[in-house]
Amino acid sequence: MRRARPGATSRASAERALTSVAAGDTYEQEAAAERVDGGAMAEQGPRLWHITLSVSGAEAPLTEVRRGLEQLAHDHPFLLTSRYAVDHAEIRYWEEARDLHDAAAVALRLWGEHRQTSQLPPWEIVGLEVIDRQTYHHRIAEGYGPLPATPVGVHPF
Repeated sequence: MRRARPGATSRASAERALTSVAAGDTYEQEAAAERVDGGAMAEQGPRLWHITLSVSGAEAPLTEVRRGLEQLAHDHPFLLTSRYAVDHAEIRYWEEARDLHDAAAVALRLWGEHRQTSQLPPWEIVGLEVIDRQTYHHRIAEGYGPLPATPVGVHPF
């Protein structure tokens, strides 16, 4: 999977996107409503997904945790905010992907793939939330869900 900034073109648009079924509809009703061009399903391009990745493990010096998260943010400017303590951290960012499965797969690889280059603690992933852009904004408008990722950057809990 290629990582790209929001708005960048992606070869993922050439692949068929998964389709969800609205409440009360059957798959056949939903598929029939989306058919175009002689029965082919409508193609969806990449979408934005809000990712919250939680990691935890043995205690590490706060200065080393902060430095590692700052290096990760420098190497990957798509990261919005990171919060950390001596034994856990939370990373929030936007991911561009074709569907939730692709976004989750990339998110689950993030910590392990960058642990050495960013000198991150050897913690394990203990939580993952992936929500689409519309759901994220709906939660914020309703006053619940994760707070907007401000201030941007790396901060202690």
